[in-house]
Amino acid sequence: MKQDIHPDYHTITVVMTDGSEYKTRSTYGAEGATLQLDIDPSSHPAWTGGDRQLMDRDGRVSKFKNKFAGFLGG
Repeated sequence: MKQDIHPDYHTITVVMTDGSEYKTRSTYGAEGATLQLDIDPSSHPAWTGGDRQLMDRDGRVSKFKNKFAGFLGG
């Protein structure tokens, strides 16, 4: 194995958008660095479901649903 080609893997603190923190190992920054998240699973609609509805542009979702309506009993 080649020497000195691997990144330095160390402990950092990750701060979520709600202020909660956890420690993890990463190649980010230096030992003891803090990574402040702007988006995380507790606040992003992709994980929370959010209040947004799926946009059906040009009826694509409707076409898909109609095309596969009999498939899998749906």
